[in-house]
Amino acid sequence: MPLLIALLALSNAALAQERTADPLRRGLQLSDFPRLVRLAANVYGYEEIRQPGFTTVSLIVLGRNGVLIADGQGNVRATQTMLDRIKTLSPHPVRWYVVGSDHGDHTGGNAALPKDITMIARAGFTGDEQSIDVGGTIVRVLFLGRAHTGTDLSVHLPAERILFMSEAYLNRVFPAMRSAFPSEWVRVVDRALTMDVDRFVPGHGFIEEPRVSREELVAFRDALVSVIAEVKRLHGLGFSAEAATAQANWGRYTDWFLREQQAPIAVRKIYEEIEGKLTPPR
Repeated sequence: MPLLIALLALSNAALAQERTADPLRRGLQLSDFPRLVRLAANVYGYEEIRQPGFTTVSLIVLGRNGVLIADGQGNVRATQTMLDRIKTLSPHPVRWYVVGSDHGDHTGGNAALPKDITMIARAGFTGDEQSIDVGGTIVRVLFLGRAHTGTDLSVHLPAERILFMSEAYLNRVFPAMRSAFPSEWVRVVDRALTMDVDRFVPGHGFIEEPRVSREELVAFRDALVSVIAEVKRLHGLGFSAEAATAQANWGRYTDWFLREQQAPIAVRKIYEEIEGKLTPPR
């Protein structure tokens, strides 16, 4: 009987960790959020639920000179809640804010941020990297290329071997391409995978343990490649974007979160890329 109980416990644990962006299928309740996920002694991920029921993830880095956050939340209340949680972790002020994604679900609450905060965004870069010493921790802000948007930034913590990728990595979320550069996005993920990183942190979906985080980033890359290939196949057959959406076979990605909402957008964006209608690189 004890062995049976142990096996049942392992089975339940496995079910609770289903690889999905859906909290309920993951074995969680919406009331479990927002939550802090400790990534290192001075680094936390912050998972908050946004509609229609999946996470928006922020990164928090605690230093002796202040606190750095990468990506906010979608409204003032949610961002203020995050700032209040940060006060329980550090007595120091939030001094730096990295705009990993400029989309509203990450920036809609920016009015809650301190007025004197230093904002780091792609528009202010003279190169592809900017380093910040938050006091005891070096933070590298990187532009790895155009991906989910044309201005995606990632945050690399070399000593902690962590890479926060914002919306360039959507864990088990169907590729969202409203502002994307599909083929370039694949190359950005490839660059991330070559880095000396143990833990990849997404902008949506769940923060995973190190080994699983790499596996899931590879799975997301495979999703990008498969979606692009399927749309190219349908474009080659002469289908309109609308007809291609109806004909598409998404295979294993059919059940990924937001597929019904995001697939038509992805088809249209990949058609734009095929037909040379995307904005060229600067």
